[in-house]
Amino acid sequence: MRDFNTAGPVRADMHYCIPPLERPTLAEVLALVRRERYFVLHAPRQTGKTSALLALRDLLNGGSEGDYRCAYVNVEPAQTAREDVGRAIGTIVDRMGTEARHTLGDEATAEAAGAIDTTIRPDNALAAFLAKWSAADPRPLVLLIDEIDALVGDSLVSVLRQLRAGYPDRPDHFPASLVLCGIRDVRDYRIHASSEREVIAGGSAFNIKAESLRLGDFTEAEVRNLLGQHTAETGQAFAPEAVDAVWEQTRGQPWLVNALARELCFEHQALRLRDRPLSEADVFAAREALILRRDTHIDQLADKLREPRVRRVIEPLLSGGDAEYSDRDREYVRDLGLVAPDAPLRIANPIYAEVVPRELTWVLQDEIPRRTASYVDADGRLDLDALLAAFQEFFRENSEHWIKRAQYTEAGPQLVLQAFLHRIVNATGRIEREYALGSRRVDLLVVWPRETGRADRFVVECKLLRRGRERTIERGLEQTAAYMDISGADAGHLVIFDMREGRSWDERIFRERRTAPGGKRITVWGM
Repeated sequence: MRDFNTAGPVRADMHYCIPPLERPTLAEVLALVRRERYFVLHAPRQTGKTSALLALRDLLNGGSEGDYRCAYVNVEPAQTAREDVGRAIGTIVDRMGTEARHTLGDEATAEAAGAIDTTIRPDNALAAFLAKWSAADPRPLVLLIDEIDALVGDSLVSVLRQLRAGYPDRPDHFPASLVLCGIRDVRDYRIHASSEREVIAGGSAFNIKAESLRLGDFTEAEVRNLLGQHTAETGQAFAPEAVDAVWEQTRGQPWLVNALARELCFEHQALRLRDRPLSEADVFAAREALILRRDTHIDQLADKLREPRVRRVIEPLLSGGDAEYSDRDREYVRDLGLVAPDAPLRIANPIYAEVVPRELTWVLQDEIPRRTASYVDADGRLDLDALLAAFQEFFRENSEHWIKRAQYTEAGPQLVLQAFLHRIVNATGRIEREYALGSRRVDLLVVWPRETGRADRFVVECKLLRRGRERTIERGLEQTAAYMDISGADAGHLVIFDMREGRSWDERIFRERRTAPGGKRITVWGM
């Protein structure tokens, strides 16, 4: 039985999969190869880059696209050499020799790789080896270099410059076409090279790049295709709402799609019986299990939140505040996959939007007592008014201490509220989050299931008060009412955080019932 792949390159005999070369534009890739171009393929981690490269290698070596020799080389093992250029180049040449032997049956090139002493003239050793490899056979050599951005400093500069130096000699004495593959586009590399005593731009070290292709996420049709393969092989069906939920929660991020589906279909013991269609509730239960397990993909994502250039982009999203990041910061965070590749700037998918505030408030969540029963009435309804009143008291007593020690200080009030709601609500319900850059608002939708089958839905909108209180409330009422319409909410709450200096708690704390334009009744909470 095949499975959903969450680690390493995809194998069609073992995994449900979208054929790798159907994802990047195959016609564009092959056109670049035929025109003997050097180009970049980049995408966030665990998106399918390696699978695409291996499929391209097999296609070119199969002869259906012409008479090529195509070699795939992962240069990540050279990362430990750091700025020891001789060691790094030696490791890369060894990897190329192994590929020549195993994939192309080229024993002579493999032996030549083993004989090269890269401690002598390391800044030309790679180019010299590639020249010999290219000239050893009349068929053009196509070289696919994976994990190029794992290299650092002088080692990375040396590799890029040797490739650039040999470029005019292609195709007879240097690779005819070359793909550099990594997380980021080479133009965005800022290489700290000790020997240069300055930062080297990747674009200047490798100015022969013809194109930069970004491997995108799965489309909605591809997500449905992948889930359909499981149904076809096992008979286990997905309810239409479940398929919609997988797509909406992942937005096609390949690792998330596979990990969520694997959790649904193979990890949850009760669902292995395959005796009923998988439901939307099953998808959200699997999502929660996936987040709590903190697999490497999620853990790496959380770790990136500590980087200053990531914080500069993500913090204003979480607070609804104004952005103060550079274009380089934004492109870096996009290349990591944390935010969507297209405008407007937003968290890439709802699962990431759930992970980010949880990771930033992990310690605080442990400090909040989980007393869900205190806010649930005899009919199983969530008393959100009582819950927000309790939060007012909690915020007054604890916010100053927690916000001061938070890494994301500007988003501190919103994060404290989300931590409090998460601790109480997620025992039974869930919170859906929308972040709006520059609007000074964060939209939260609390979904609370009922035994009747219908879930209660509450909007909780957060706004920062910067200027006049009444003006902020009026704008917030409009936004809250609009979000209530979009989400089909039963009730709306507007939380105003007044973080201006010199304001007393008596001035900041209030509760009012207001009527928004259009007649919706909304409770306004001052904090």
